[in-house]
Amino acid sequence: MKRNITLGLILILAVVCSFSQTKRPITFDDLIAMGRVSQPEISPDGKTIAFVITYHDKTENTTNSNIYLVSTGGGTIRQLTNAAKGNNNPRWLSDGSGLAFVSSRDGESQVWTIPVQGGEPRKLSHLSSGVSGLIVSRRGNLAAFSSDVFPDCPDDDCNAARKAEKEKSTVKAKVFDRLPYRIWNTWKDGMRSHVFVTELDRGKLVDVTPGDYDTPPIDLGGRWDYDFSPDGKELAFTRNPDRDIAISTNNDIFVVPVSGGSAKRITTNPANDSQPSYSPDGKYIAYRKMDRPGFEADRRQLMLYERATGKHINLTDKIDYSVDEVLWSPDSRTLYFTADDKGHKSIFKLSVSTQNVEMLINRGYNHSVGISPDGRVLIFVKESIDKPAEIHRMDISGKNIRQLTNVNGDRIGGLEMYGLEEYWFEGEDRAKVHGWIVRPPGFDPKKKYPAVFLVHGGPQGQWGDQFHYRWSAQMFASRGHVVIMVNPRGSTGYGQRFTDEITRDWGGKVYEDLIKGLDAALARYPFIDGNRVAAAGASYGGYMMNWMLGHTKRFRCMVSHDGVFNPKNMYGTTEELWFPEWEFGGTPYASPELYEKWSPLNVASKFETPTLVVHGQLDYRVDVSEGFQLFTALQRQGVKSKMLYFPDEGHWVMKPANAELWYTSVLDWIDEHTQ
Repeated sequence: MKRNITLGLILILAVVCSFSQTKRPITFDDLIAMGRVSQPEISPDGKTIAFVITYHDKTENTTNSNIYLVSTGGGTIRQLTNAAKGNNNPRWLSDGSGLAFVSSRDGESQVWTIPVQGGEPRKLSHLSSGVSGLIVSRRGNLAAFSSDVFPDCPDDDCNAARKAEKEKSTVKAKVFDRLPYRIWNTWKDGMRSHVFVTELDRGKLVDVTPGDYDTPPIDLGGRWDYDFSPDGKELAFTRNPDRDIAISTNNDIFVVPVSGGSAKRITTNPANDSQPSYSPDGKYIAYRKMDRPGFEADRRQLMLYERATGKHINLTDKIDYSVDEVLWSPDSRTLYFTADDKGHKSIFKLSVSTQNVEMLINRGYNHSVGISPDGRVLIFVKESIDKPAEIHRMDISGKNIRQLTNVNGDRIGGLEMYGLEEYWFEGEDRAKVHGWIVRPPGFDPKKKYPAVFLVHGGPQGQWGDQFHYRWSAQMFASRGHVVIMVNPRGSTGYGQRFTDEITRDWGGKVYEDLIKGLDAALARYPFIDGNRVAAAGASYGGYMMNWMLGHTKRFRCMVSHDGVFNPKNMYGTTEELWFPEWEFGGTPYASPELYEKWSPLNVASKFETPTLVVHGQLDYRVDVSEGFQLFTALQRQGVKSKMLYFPDEGHWVMKPANAELWYTSVLDWIDEHTQ
C-alpha cells in the first residue's frame, strides 16, 4: 500500500512538472492578442452586464472594440455589436430593452441604440465633430454627451462649414492668442468641448454648456464629469471657469436645467473639484475636492453638496486616501469608492450617516465599479500583474467574490507569468518604502539573473498589481530578467505626505529611495546579478533616467522614454504650466533656481551609460525637443546611444505596429547590454 502511494505521488509530480514545462514566456503577439475588458454596466433588472472588449491587430495596425453581454451570475458571453472601429460606452435604456452606445463605425463617433435581443442599430446623433462621454438619465428618456464645437457657432451647420473650410484651405498655418494652444497630442484650433442633452426618442439637441469654456475640462476631471439629477430636470457638470487654464486647476461644479439656460456654480473652492454624482434620492451631489490650487496630485476628498441648503460636507477628511471612482447605493445611504492603496487599487464602502469607512477588497487592481439595482451586489473589473482584466462580482460585504468573464483564460493558460512579490525597505530619512519584483519564466533559484529596474511616471503615480500593456512587467521579464519596481517618494497610495515629498525635490529623496530600493532588492534576492542591471522609465521615469545618467554608473544601460532633459526648455513647450510651476516653485523667469538644480542638462558632462532614447513627435506634454536634446548630448560626448523616434505617436505609443517596434527595440537594447 505504501509503495502504491509513493508511486502515485511520483506520477502526480511528473504530471505537474510536465504541465509546467509546457508553459512558455509571453511574447508581443500574446500581449497584443489579448482582449481588453472594460466599461461594465449592469442592466435595470440586475440580470445582465453589458461591457466592452477591445482587440488590437498589429498586421492591420488597427484597434476594434465591441459590446458584449454576460449574466450577473456568469456563464457564456454574447457579442451584441459587430462593427469595425470603436463601439463602446454602453448605457442601458431604462426599460432594459436596449442599449445606447457610441460608435465610429461609419466615421465620426456618434450615439446609436441597439435592442439587446439583437437587430439593426439605429443612429441618433449626427454632429460634425462626433461625440464622447455618453450618459443616460435614470428615467431613460434623456442622453447627454460631449462634442467639440467652435464656441461662437450657433449650430452644427456652422461648425461643419468651418471645419470643411479649414480642411479645404491650402494654408495650414495656425493662429492662436491664448494658452494652451495644444493638449496632449492634439491642437485646440479654437474649439471647445460642450455638453449636449437630447431626448432619445426625438433627437433634438440642446447645448447646455455654451460659451468659451471646456466642459468637461481638458484636465483633472474624473471618470465622468456630468450627471443627470434623478428627476431628469437638471444636469451637474465640471468646468474650469478661469480664462488662463494653462496655469489653473480650478475646476468647479455647476448645475443647469436640461432645457438649457443659466448655469449655477455650486463650488467656489479655488482648487480642483470634479466628478459630480447625484444621490438616487436627489438630496445630495457627491463630488471630489482638492485643497491646494495649482497641484494636480493633492488628496481628492469625497464631498457632499446638500441641494436644499447648499451645505458642503467632507466625508473623508479623517482618512488618508485619495478618492478615485465614486458610486452611490440605490438607497442613497452608502457610497463606494476606489483609491490607490500601497500598490493596489482597493474598493471602500462609506456610510453617509456615520462616515465610517470599510475596505471591501485590497488585493489587485479593482476598478470600474457598478451596483445591482437591489443594492446587494457590486460588479467591478479586477486585474493583476499576471492576469488581464476580467469582470468580477462580490456581495456589498466584500464576500463571495466571483469571476464572471474569462476572455483571456485560454491565452494566458499556456504562459508562464509570475505574480508580484513585495518587499519593504528603509528609504531616505528612514522612510518606509515599498518595492516589488517579478521573476522571469523558467525561474531557477540556483541561477543568477540580470535585472531591469523600472521607474514609474507621474511623478505622482505608483507601480501596482496591474496588467499593464504599455509597460508590461511580464514582457520585461520574458527574456530572462528579474523586474524590480520601487514606489519611491512621490508615489500615490502611501499617504499624502509621502506623495508630497517629491515636489521641488525631483532628484533628491526620490533618487535616494530608488537607489536604496535597488540595493535592498539585491540584498534580499541573491539570484539577482547586481552587475547586470538595466534601468528604464517614461515621462518622470524618463526624467529619472536622465538624472541617473549624471549621478551613477551602476547600470549597464538605460531606456529614457519621453523624459524631461532641460526643465527650463520643457516649461516653454508644455501645455499645462501649472504643473512645472508647482513642481519647480514658479516660472523659470522669476524662480529659476530649482529648474537649474534638478536639470539633467547640467550634469550631462558626466553621461557614460549606453542609452536608448524614445520620443514621439505628437507629445505635447513633454515636447520631442527634450528627447532630441538628450540624444545630441549623448552623441556629442561619444556615449553609445540610439534614438527611437515616432512621428505619429504622442506621450504614449498606442498603435499596435509601433508598440511591437517599441518592445522589440527596448528589449533588444537591454539584452545587448545585460545578457
